[in-house]
Formats: sequence, C-alpha cells, structure tokens
Amino acid sequence: MRLSALYRYPLKSGRGESLQQVVLDRLGLEGDRRWMLVDEPSGRFLTQRAVPHMSQLSALWNAEGGLTLSAPGYPALDVPLPGADAPLRGVTIWRDTLRVPDAGDEAHAWLSDFIGKPTRLVQVPPDRARTTQAGYGKDDDQVAFADGFPLLLIGESSREDLSSRVGRTLEMLRFRPNLVIEGFPAFAEDGWKRIRIGDIEFRVVKPCARCILTTIDPQTGERSADREPLATLQQYRAQEGGAMFGQNLVNDGIGRLEVGMPVTVLE
Repeated sequence: MRLSALYRYPLKSGRGESLQQVVLDRLGLEGDRRWMLVDEPSGRFLTQRAVPHMSQLSALWNAEGGLTLSAPGYPALDVPLPGADAPLRGVTIWRDTLRVPDAGDEAHAWLSDFIGKPTRLVQVPPDRARTTQAGYGKDDDQVAFADGFPLLLIGESSREDLSSRVGRTLEMLRFRPNLVIEGFPAFAEDGWKRIRIGDIEFRVVKPCARCILTTIDPQTGERSADREPLATLQQYRAQEGGAMFGQNLVNDGIGRLEVGMPVTVLE
C-alpha cells in the first residue's frame, strides 16, 4: 500500500491543491484549512453547502502563511498573514465559537463582491485552534477550521467502487480528502484503527458522514441534478449518523509526507 495523492485546502471550502509533498504539523497538513470565510453580521462560517460558487474560489497558501485569492473575472489578491496586533473577530463554526484574527478590509471588499454579501476572511493561529469532536480521539486533539478532525483519508479503491455504482467517474476532489491511499480493497479503511505513513503514525478516529457538498462538481461548481453520489452512498453506506465515505484521522507525530510513501496498517 502507498500514499497515492495529497491534497490541501488552505481556505475552508475553497478549491483544493494537489501536492507532491507537505509538512505535517500538529493541526494536520501545514496550511490546511487555516483560513475561513464568515458572514460579516453573524460571524457564521460559509461553505459550498450554502455558497456553491465557492468551488471557483482559489486560495493558494504561501510559505509565509498568507493567501493568494483568485477567481474567474477577478484580479488576484495577496493577503498577508495577520500580525499579532490584528483585530480579533468572533466566529462560529458548527457548535464552536472562538475569536480569531481578521484578514483586513481589502480582503473583505474583494470577497464580499465575489460572495455577493458582506464577508470577512479570518485565520486561525495554532494557539487558538479548536478541540476535535467530543467523544472521539483524545481530549487534547486539536483541529483548525476543518469540520471536526485534522485529516481525511479515502482509499482509491473505495472511490472506484462508488463510481462504478453511480455509473460515471467521480473526481476525488469532490470528496475533499487530504490523503489518498491505494493498494487495498474498497473500504478496507473502515476496519483500521492505526496506520503509519513513512515514519508518522495516525489514529483512525471516526468515519466521515457525507453531505450535499459531494454533489457539487469541483470544476464547475454545479450541483448534480440526480443528487449523485450522495443518493448512492445513502443506499449502501448508510449508518447511524449519515452516509459514510472516508475516515477521519489524527496524526500522532509531525514531519514530512510525500506521495509514494509506504503505508502500513498497525491495528
């Protein structure tokens, strides 16, 4: 078994970027979902669930931790990492509320025009990270702006199995994984508890319940009229809590990951 692909999403619910190698820190992939859009009046987080055209928003992470925003018909905008004196904004993501640095008025103007309503860009430094979903993993596990856990793993064979049932090839980015692994049967990952990639160990803490986001074409931002692949997942992958596809992981070490690294199931 080997690591066959790596994906990072610098902006929560923005476009993903394919990587050949990446540093892994205590919040997952370095630069992954450290930025987020929020509705300005309420502070509530925004995603493609409510704003499908966010799929067309590119936010590339740079080595200084800042972002370069771009979208069709819009000039690129470089947004620096907020400094220690940046104003804090109260935000809500699912059931969590926290105060995090705001990226400033230039990003606000650019994004408000793109989104179509007053929108702020915020960033989470490591010392303001959230704890992971209660009841899974360890009490001190942390996560940035990902839904519940730092990392999502999907098996290549699992995607192929789902594609064959739906009747068309489904792009892996539709499911927004961080780690893609090949060389084992479909859904074998459901039975794993611990794995090692290279020299780094990971805990498999919870299957991922999928939502309407899987029906959005990552290239066009359009939703499938037939509600696929969610409709098929609900037929054969339904469990208590939803239709499951992929596994949420927490890393127990830091270091570097690279496509092609061997994967070992430890438990």
